[in-house]
Amino acid sequence: MIWPAVAILGMVTLQRLVELPLARRNSAELLAKGGHEIAPGHYSLIVALHGAWLLTLWWLAPGQPIHLPFLGLFALLEIGRIWILRTLGKRWTTRIIVVPGEKLVIGGPYRFLNHPNYLIVVGEIAVLPLVFGLVEVALLFTLLNAILLTIRIRAEEKVLENLR
Repeated sequence: MIWPAVAILGMVTLQRLVELPLARRNSAELLAKGGHEIAPGHYSLIVALHGAWLLTLWWLAPGQPIHLPFLGLFALLEIGRIWILRTLGKRWTTRIIVVPGEKLVIGGPYRFLNHPNYLIVVGEIAVLPLVFGLVEVALLFTLLNAILLTIRIRAEEKVLENLR
């Protein structure tokens, strides 16, 4: 039966499509406040990776059995995602934008981790394929994501050192 997979993937895809304009609006507002983007060169690779991940899931997941423990774990990751979005508010974006004079966010999940959003993204990329039993997809995209996040976090950390 393909409908459970279609419903799950439809919700995740819709979530991403809703977040993109939000990220664009927040980015524009941050830039208008004098912000500047850091290390934009890898951004298109991140977009391509996430797009390929979703397309691969749409291609392979329909008809696969749903593994409920992984679906539950994915739901917990989505709660973490919402917590991060609410904590960052208008400062949440998919790009690295620094506004001079802004203080570092230290509330919400940022009390516990420097990069909780990346932890959630790592979890999502690994766990959603496992919901459908697609272990190879989880491994491949987790590896590719790790490479890109290494580049991104290094760039972000250079900037954040000056804010701490």
